This record gives sequence, C-alpha cells and structure tokens, in this order.
Amino acid sequence: MNIPVEPYRIKVVESLRRIPRREREAVLRKAGYNVFNIPAEKVFIDLLTDSGTSAMSDRQWAGLMVGDESYAGARSFFNLERTVRRVFGFKHVIPTHQGRAAERILFQALVHKGDTVPNNIHFDTTRANVEVLGAEALDLAAREAYDPDDELPFKGNMDVGRLEDAIKRRGRKRIPLVMMTVTNNSGGGQPVSLDNIRRVRAVCRKHKIPFFLDACRFAENAYFIREREKGCARTSVAEIAREAFSLADGATMSAKKDALVNIGGFIALNDDRLAGRLKELLIIGEGFPTYGGLAGRDLEAMARGLEEVLEPDYLEHRIGQVRYLAALLEKERIPYFKPCGGHAVYILADRFLPHLPRNRYPAWALTTALYREAGVRAVEIGGVMFGRKDKGGREVYPALELVRLCVPRRVYTVSHLQYVAEALAELYKRREKIRGLRIVSQSPYLRHFTARFEEV
Repeated sequence: MNIPVEPYRIKVVESLRRIPRREREAVLRKAGYNVFNIPAEKVFIDLLTDSGTSAMSDRQWAGLMVGDESYAGARSFFNLERTVRRVFGFKHVIPTHQGRAAERILFQALVHKGDTVPNNIHFDTTRANVEVLGAEALDLAAREAYDPDDELPFKGNMDVGRLEDAIKRRGRKRIPLVMMTVTNNSGGGQPVSLDNIRRVRAVCRKHKIPFFLDACRFAENAYFIREREKGCARTSVAEIAREAFSLADGATMSAKKDALVNIGGFIALNDDRLAGRLKELLIIGEGFPTYGGLAGRDLEAMARGLEEVLEPDYLEHRIGQVRYLAALLEKERIPYFKPCGGHAVYILADRFLPHLPRNRYPAWALTTALYREAGVRAVEIGGVMFGRKDKGGREVYPALELVRLCVPRRVYTVSHLQYVAEALAELYKRREKIRGLRIVSQSPYLRHFTARFEEV
C-alpha cells in the first residue's frame, strides 16, 4: 500500500501519555461508559471528531497575531468576507461561533412547527435544530447510501424522486428549505456529485424552495468530484467547489472542519431580506454581525484556512491518510463502510460484534472496548445517536450501526494510524468477549453527548 507522506514539517509537538489499562477501566466507569465524558488528557489517540481538532498552519498562527479585535467593522471580518465571497461566491457572509449556531439561526428564521426539512441525511446537530422547533428532519438519501458494500462513487446523493414526492405530499408551503450535506457524514462520509446537486437545485427552483448546502467538508467533496465525476478531472477543486455553490441559494459552514480552525462558522447567502433577518437573530444570541461570537484572530485564521484547504497537496494527503487507515483495516478483514469517506473510516459495528443485538448498542460497545484496549477514542454513529421511539414507545434503530474513526487534519502520522489498526485487529480476534450496554440516563435531544450506560 502507498504510505501517505505529510506535505508539511512539524514545528511544535504536544506530549501524549498512554495511561495504564487499569486506569482506563476506572476512567470508563466514572464516565458512565460514555467516551464523550472522558477527559482528553486520558486519551492516547483521539479520533472522536475532525471538528475543531485540526492543527493550524504557520500562516494561520501568524494570522492570530494580526487579528483585529474591534467590536464593529474589524479588519479581520472583511478579510474573511472577501475570502468567502471568492471561494463560495455568495454576497452575504454572517459569522457564527460554530456550525450548529449557523443552523440554529437559519432554521429559526425559516422553519415553523409542523414543517419538513429534507436533507440527504441530517447529522446530529442539524437534526436536533430542526426537531427542537417541532419540525420533521426528513432523510432522503439514495438507496445505495445504506449499502455498506457497494463501492459506488457518490453514495451521498439525494434521491430526487423521493424529494419530489415529499414536496407533493407535504406541500410546498410546509417545506421552508431543502438542505444537502456535503460530504454525507451520517452515511459514511460519502460525497455528493455535481450532477445530483444540479438535479436537486432544479426541483427546488421549480417549486420555489430555497436550497442550502451544509458545506463543512466542501473541499473534500469537491476533491471526490474531481476524481470520480465524468468531465471534472481537468477542473481544479476550487472551481468545482465554486460551481457547486453557484447552484445553491446559500450555505451553512462549520469552519471547524474544512476551514482548518478550532472554532468558528458562518452562513453565506445572496438573499438580502433573509440576510437581514439572520443578522437580527445573530445579534440576539451570537454577537455583532462583523464578529458573530468570535474573536478577530479567529476570523483571521478562518480566512487563511479556507485558502489552505483547497491546496492540492493538502487534499491529496488528507484523503490519502483516511484511505491508508482503511487499507490497514482491510488487511485485517475488519468490516467497514465502502468506499471510505474523506474524513473518516466507518466500522460496521454490527458485523464486528454480531453477537450483540441492536438493543445492546454494538457500536457504542465497540467505542468503549477500543478505549479500554488501547486508549483510542472513536464515536458511535448508530442506535444511540440516531435511535428513536415510535408511537408505542419502542426503540427504532437506524439502518447503519457504525463506529467512526475520524482523522483530525494535520495532527497524526502514519504510526498513529498503524497503532489504531493494530488495536482494532486485536479486538477483532476476541470480539465475542466484548459486552453490550444499556442506557441508565439520557437527554431528550442529542442524548449521545451526555447519556450514561452500564455494561450488561
């Protein structure tokens, strides 16, 4: 297999400590067998998320020193605005402290109780921001999105026929906007094709429904389009991204992903009237429209990160690292969602632990076992994160039961990934000994962040 060579040199290092297994056992018990509750200093390799965990570049760190901390009209905001307009093409740029704030403000302005918001697959915070308003978060991914063995190139696509049916069934007035997540995080980190974006845009335009992209991994999605979609091989990633955004009415962005920063986000759009309403909501809950809950230095780092994320060498290594980890797991015959995504490898936990029924949460059990075995933290994307109660109070489980190994940007090296693969290989050899869990306490929304468990 090809080893991904880092297109950078390391200037600063952060010490890691691998605590003893006995201490990890005690940490797990104290955390209620929820890896979100584990202190970061007790984690050896952290693959919980790629959100806000990137290593910033020397240019970004230099940008912190020239950040303008003026309350209104800071120079750093205008630097960000120019960059977003150049990369995304939208007129209005409204900063927020992170992506879920962008979602909350957008939905507060557009969504009402009883509405339906279609998406390919909503991720956790997007879904929660829709449902807390009393609306329905409707997933309309194509059928192949739920087939973990099919190696089709664009399994993040939305089913356009089902979108048409949903609009006819619910009525245009009950669908305030259509969203599309690129890449599709909940469905294995799979990309969406330009052709699919065009077709969804055509449906939205016909019915006069606003169309927004959840663009937190837009550069990775554009990389896959360049690699896989006919007629795009000679087009730059930046040009592909700009074309995708030209098909949308706006975008929400968690800059903690593809802007390579530790905090930040924004909403970008063209509608003057809606932009005015969003700024009103921003002032109430986030801050003045030229800082949106962020320091000027964060705005500066974000602007520089949005340029760096489109560099070909960076993207080739970024995608290469994830593919390298997938190849290591393939060698050990560990089941994972195929093809691997751009930011993570998703283990098929129900196949890894076939002896555990869904009501014992096999993906969650695997995250606790991986921490216990090796001090590696991963995240469950399965029955705990997306489980629901039906009208009879019975648990309804999602189609996929996954453990996401999320690779932070510019943070870990080949040897770290090899360590993770070796730990999983050891667990796989004695997988029948891994025990299931039951929920002891949980919250009504986003329960996976705070729920507590006990082993069965």
